[in-house]
Amino acid sequence: MKIALHTKVRADRIEEYEAAHREVPAELTAAIRTAGATSWTIWRSGTDLFHVIECDDYARMLAELEKLPVNIAWQARMDQLLDVAHDYSAEGAEAGLPVAWEL
Repeated sequence: MKIALHTKVRADRIEEYEAAHREVPAELTAAIRTAGATSWTIWRSGTDLFHVIECDDYARMLAELEKLPVNIAWQARMDQLLDVAHDYSAEGAEAGLPVAWEL
């Protein structure tokens, strides 16, 4: 399945956000893959961040990642940089952007 998300980085933290994503911990990327993600791309336009995630089951992926110490640490770091964060709750599993058009 493919999920699109919208988050927002704080205007004064863009450089720090981009620096963090140049050094995502290998343990975290391995955990994301183990949880079923095959691809995760983030685009930035100003402070808007658009994510496209390809995974087996988005709700299951979130549930598997939510309690992992490496993800908890990463989310704490992201909470310092984001105005709108990625929601790992059960409600977040339903929060993907709706498809408006697809070729």
